[in-house]
Amino acid sequence: MKVINGFDIDGVLNLGNGKCGIRPGPEDVIITGRSYEEEPETKAFLRRNGINNHVYFNPLSFDEKSRQSSGEHKARTLKFLKHEEKIEIEFFYEDDEIQKAEIEKECDWVKVIHVCHDFTPKENMRHWEELNEQ
Repeated sequence: MKVINGFDIDGVLNLGNGKCGIRPGPEDVIITGRSYEEEPETKAFLRRNGINNHVYFNPLSFDEKSRQSSGEHKARTLKFLKHEEKIEIEFFYEDDEIQKAEIEKECDWVKVIHVCHDFTPKENMRHWEELNEQ
């Protein structure tokens, strides 16, 4: 089984104002609570920062997702990677305590690194500025 790390975007890779935070290794994956509808601005941020890792987006629409459902999406994705893709995530970097708790409840093999700060808001918001900064 291949062992890699996983990363959240907001509060981990993106510290706000276009500032890049922790950077994933070349084979690591990104599992974001951002909706599939947010793919254009997300990809723009990642491209601008030279991050080319695979991204798993939340399948819920922007208006449907919540911090809880984003944590559930991350846990489902971690299970999918382990059982279907034979990829085990050893460390997952997460700043949201609600999502961290959901991952820990559902995926006891993953060590969740809590990236603790108050640089980025936790509420549901679009990141249109990322499109304009290209």
